[in-house]
Amino acid sequence: MTDAHYTDHHFTTTDGPRIHWRDYPAVGQETGLPVICLHGLTRNVRDFEDLAPMIAALGRRVIVVSARGRGLSDHDPVAVRYQPPTYAADILGLMASIELPRAVFVGTSMGGLMTFIIGSLQPERIAAAVINDIGPEIAQAGLDRIKSNVAGRDPVDSWEAAAARTRQSNLAAFPKRADDVAFWDDFAHKIWVEREDGKIALAYDGALVEQMDGTAPPPDLWGFWTPFAEIPTLVVRGGISDLLTPQTVAEMKRQKPDLRTVEVPDVGHAPFMTEPEAWAELAAFLADCD
Repeated sequence: MTDAHYTDHHFTTTDGPRIHWRDYPAVGQETGLPVICLHGLTRNVRDFEDLAPMIAALGRRVIVVSARGRGLSDHDPVAVRYQPPTYAADILGLMASIELPRAVFVGTSMGGLMTFIIGSLQPERIAAAVINDIGPEIAQAGLDRIKSNVAGRDPVDSWEAAAARTRQSNLAAFPKRADDVAFWDDFAHKIWVEREDGKIALAYDGALVEQMDGTAPPPDLWGFWTPFAEIPTLVVRGGISDLLTPQTVAEMKRQKPDLRTVEVPDVGHAPFMTEPEAWAELAAFLADCD
């Protein structure tokens, strides 16, 4: 994990649950609008604990949010509210509470879907967007894998076991890291948490994955892509991703010819965006924003 200064905060949503967010101040003189980082389905703020300081070092404030039910955010007592439109509304509420009218959005997987929704509701909030390994068309193979991965949620007795489970669930996405013990240990510490009873548990409310409809076909989200015709956007794709296909990226670019894209070789769903290929393009994209 990269050493970095940040402060922890909570924001109370309109329907009750408090969401946890981290505020990384810009290093040195601010060079542009703040960046809001949004994670994937079962992740939390720690997904960006390496990337956020890298962006802050470019002179941008970085705000990283754990969606309700993840990390240190409250679990929602009404499980049916675990849906991307709810999470998107939470982000808009947070922005209003800290008087932030506009930002650059970086969304991984579900965070990308949240960005699509915010773009359809209030496109003026998004100065630019980085969409990480998700698109308006979601491949069924990726959805099936995600559903399989979240099916096993039992706690374990040690961090070694947590790292082993993390490797088992994510090796297909990071095959070049197969023997990298430090990588899997760090990954485990991003997505598991030690409970008061000493057990190591996944850092999300199991009820949220039960809201995934196992029978419905992948949704058609192309209508959410339309507002991005006017928003500078970079799409990051894992070179072996099973969720975002090259064909979908090509269609996104056909509809938005100025779309910037980068592919991270030998990585599946989803890149951390600290990989050299992703970071070089992301940093260049941010330099051109605002």
